[in-house]
Amino acid sequence: MIFQGKAWKLGANFDTDAIIPARYLNTTDPVEMASHLLEDIDPHFLAKIKSGDILVAEENFGCGSSREHAPMAIKFAGLSCVVAKSFARIFYRNAFNMGLPILESSEAVDGINQGDELWVDSATGEMKNLSTGQKYKAQAIPPFMQQLIEAGGLMNYVKNFKMKT
Repeated sequence: MIFQGKAWKLGANFDTDAIIPARYLNTTDPVEMASHLLEDIDPHFLAKIKSGDILVAEENFGCGSSREHAPMAIKFAGLSCVVAKSFARIFYRNAFNMGLPILESSEAVDGINQGDELWVDSATGEMKNLSTGQKYKAQAIPPFMQQLIEAGGLMNYVKNFKMKT
Protein backbone atom coordinates (compact mmCIF):
# COMPACT_ATOMS: atom_id res chain seq x y z
CA MET A 1 0.00 0.00 0.00
CA ILE A 2 1.21 3.49 -0.85
CA PHE A 3 0.59 6.43 1.48
CA GLN A 4 1.33 10.09 0.94
CA GLY A 5 0.72 12.99 3.27
CA LYS A 6 2.02 15.67 5.56
CA ALA A 7 4.11 14.67 8.60
CA TRP A 8 2.84 15.40 12.10
CA LYS A 9 5.64 14.86 14.63
CA LEU A 10 5.18 13.61 18.17
CA GLY A 11 7.69 12.92 20.91
CA ALA A 12 8.97 9.87 22.74
CA ASN A 13 6.93 7.67 25.08
CA PHE A 14 3.69 9.02 23.65
CA ASP A 15 1.08 7.05 25.56
CA THR A 16 -2.40 5.91 24.69
CA ASP A 17 -3.96 8.41 27.14
CA ALA A 18 -2.41 11.22 25.09
CA ILE A 19 -3.67 9.65 21.86
CA ILE A 20 -7.24 9.41 23.15
CA PRO A 21 -8.04 10.55 26.71
CA ALA A 22 -9.45 7.86 29.00
CA ARG A 23 -12.67 9.83 29.55
CA TYR A 24 -13.74 8.84 26.00
CA LEU A 25 -13.19 5.10 26.36
CA ASN A 26 -16.86 4.42 27.00
CA THR A 27 -17.72 4.97 23.33
CA THR A 28 -17.65 2.21 20.73
CA ASP A 29 -18.20 4.53 17.76
CA PRO A 30 -14.84 4.87 15.95
CA VAL A 31 -15.81 8.23 14.43
CA GLU A 32 -16.59 9.58 17.90
CA MET A 33 -13.25 8.22 19.17
CA ALA A 34 -11.44 9.92 16.29
CA SER A 35 -13.05 13.25 17.15
CA HIS A 36 -11.01 13.26 20.38
CA LEU A 37 -7.63 12.33 18.87
CA LEU A 38 -4.80 14.19 20.66
CA GLU A 39 -7.43 16.48 22.18
CA ASP A 40 -5.50 17.18 25.40
CA ILE A 41 -2.25 17.84 23.49
CA ASP A 42 -3.71 20.09 20.78
CA PRO A 43 -7.46 20.80 20.87
CA HIS A 44 -7.29 21.96 17.22
CA PHE A 45 -5.34 18.95 15.87
CA LEU A 46 -8.23 17.49 13.87
CA ALA A 47 -8.84 20.80 12.13
CA LYS A 48 -5.21 20.87 10.98
CA ILE A 49 -4.84 17.39 9.52
CA LYS A 50 -5.96 16.13 6.14
CA SER A 51 -6.94 12.62 5.15
CA GLY A 52 -3.80 10.65 4.34
CA ASP A 53 -1.47 12.59 6.62
CA ILE A 54 1.12 10.62 8.58
CA LEU A 55 2.03 10.59 12.27
CA VAL A 56 5.78 10.47 12.95
CA ALA A 57 6.95 9.73 16.49
CA GLU A 58 10.04 9.02 18.52
CA GLU A 59 10.52 5.75 20.43
CA ASN A 60 7.93 3.76 22.39
CA PHE A 61 4.88 5.21 20.65
CA GLY A 62 1.59 3.94 22.09
CA CYS A 63 2.90 2.95 25.50
CA GLY A 64 0.62 2.83 28.53
CA SER A 65 -2.78 1.22 28.69
CA SER A 66 -3.53 -1.60 26.28
CA ARG A 67 -6.51 -0.19 24.47
CA GLU A 68 -7.64 -0.66 20.91
CA HIS A 69 -9.15 2.83 21.01
CA ALA A 70 -5.79 4.51 20.30
CA PRO A 71 -5.02 2.99 16.88
CA MET A 72 -8.72 3.12 16.00
CA ALA A 73 -8.87 6.86 16.74
CA ILE A 74 -5.79 7.46 14.57
CA LYS A 75 -7.20 5.42 11.70
CA PHE A 76 -10.70 6.91 11.76
CA ALA A 77 -9.31 10.45 12.00
CA GLY A 78 -8.01 9.82 8.48
CA LEU A 79 -4.31 9.44 9.19
CA SER A 80 -2.88 6.85 6.81
CA CYS A 81 -0.08 5.37 8.93
CA VAL A 82 2.35 5.92 11.77
CA VAL A 83 6.14 5.95 11.41
CA ALA A 84 8.09 5.74 14.67
CA LYS A 85 11.48 4.72 16.02
CA SER A 86 9.69 2.00 17.98
CA PHE A 87 6.23 1.05 19.20
CA ALA A 88 5.03 -0.29 22.51
CA ARG A 89 4.39 -3.99 21.89
CA ILE A 90 0.69 -3.91 22.77
CA PHE A 91 0.12 -0.87 20.52
CA TYR A 92 1.98 -2.66 17.72
CA ARG A 93 -0.39 -5.61 17.95
CA ASN A 94 -3.51 -3.46 18.38
CA ALA A 95 -2.58 -1.33 15.37
CA PHE A 96 -2.55 -4.31 13.02
CA ASN A 97 -5.66 -5.78 14.65
CA MET A 98 -7.44 -2.49 13.92
CA GLY A 99 -6.00 -2.21 10.37
CA LEU A 100 -3.63 0.72 11.04
CA PRO A 101 -0.31 0.47 9.16
CA ILE A 102 2.77 1.20 11.28
CA LEU A 103 6.44 1.24 10.30
CA GLU A 104 9.62 1.48 12.37
CA SER A 105 12.57 3.57 11.18
CA SER A 106 14.86 5.62 13.43
CA GLU A 107 16.59 7.09 10.39
CA ALA A 108 13.31 8.34 8.91
CA VAL A 109 12.08 9.86 12.16
CA ASP A 110 15.39 11.70 12.61
CA GLY A 111 15.26 13.05 9.05
CA ILE A 112 11.61 14.13 8.96
CA ASN A 113 10.45 17.54 10.16
CA GLN A 114 6.97 18.70 11.06
CA GLY A 115 5.08 19.51 7.86
CA ASP A 116 7.32 17.56 5.46
CA GLU A 117 5.47 15.78 2.65
CA LEU A 118 6.05 12.02 2.88
CA TRP A 119 5.59 9.05 0.57
CA VAL A 120 5.50 5.57 2.15
CA ASP A 121 5.30 2.12 0.57
CA SER A 122 4.32 -0.33 3.30
CA ALA A 123 4.92 -3.36 1.06
CA THR A 124 8.61 -2.53 0.54
CA GLY A 125 9.31 -0.32 3.56
CA GLU A 126 10.58 2.45 1.30
CA MET A 127 9.93 6.03 2.36
CA LYS A 128 10.69 9.33 0.69
CA ASN A 129 10.67 12.77 2.19
CA LEU A 130 9.29 14.66 -0.81
CA SER A 131 10.16 17.98 0.86
CA THR A 132 13.89 17.22 1.14
CA GLY A 133 14.45 14.39 -1.34
CA GLN A 134 15.79 12.07 1.37
CA LYS A 135 15.01 8.36 1.19
CA TYR A 136 14.62 5.98 4.11
CA LYS A 137 14.01 2.30 4.67
CA ALA A 138 11.83 0.57 7.22
CA GLN A 139 11.14 -3.12 7.44
CA ALA A 140 8.37 -3.97 5.01
CA ILE A 141 5.05 -4.99 6.50
CA PRO A 142 4.80 -8.77 5.95
CA PRO A 143 2.19 -10.02 3.45
CA PHE A 144 -0.14 -11.45 6.12
CA MET A 145 -0.10 -8.17 8.03
CA GLN A 146 -0.78 -6.36 4.72
CA GLN A 147 -3.86 -8.56 4.35
CA LEU A 148 -5.04 -7.54 7.82
CA ILE A 149 -4.65 -3.87 6.88
CA GLU A 150 -6.39 -4.29 3.53
CA ALA A 151 -9.29 -6.08 5.24
CA GLY A 152 -9.63 -3.22 7.73
CA GLY A 153 -8.34 -5.21 10.69
CA LEU A 154 -8.38 -8.68 12.21
CA MET A 155 -12.14 -8.94 12.76
CA ASN A 156 -12.91 -8.06 9.14
CA TYR A 157 -10.20 -10.43 7.96
CA VAL A 158 -11.71 -13.30 9.95
CA LYS A 159 -15.23 -12.44 8.79
CA ASN A 160 -14.09 -12.38 5.14
CA PHE A 161 -12.18 -15.64 5.61
CA LYS A 162 -15.25 -17.38 7.04
CA MET A 163 -17.35 -16.14 4.12
CA LYS A 164 -14.90 -17.70 1.66
CA THR A 165 -14.90 -21.12 3.32
